[in-house]
Amino acid sequence: MYIYKTEILRASFKWFTDKANEEDIEQLDKLINEKAADGWELVTYNYMATSTQWKGAFLVTFRKERA
Repeated sequence: MYIYKTEILRASFKWFTDKANEEDIEQLDKLINEKAADGWELVTYNYMATSTQWKGAFLVTFRKERA
């Protein structure tokens, strides 16, 4: 049996685009590696843009075995 944890990682501010950039990817990699060091496994992630295309976020879900 697993326990799950979902986090929101806010992307950098953008003008007229909803695309992730290098800074956003570095932050995502950092979060994934920090959670992996604590025993969490990445299950899924999704980039969610806003309708105004100024500020998006990654929705990231991890899991690990229940102790």
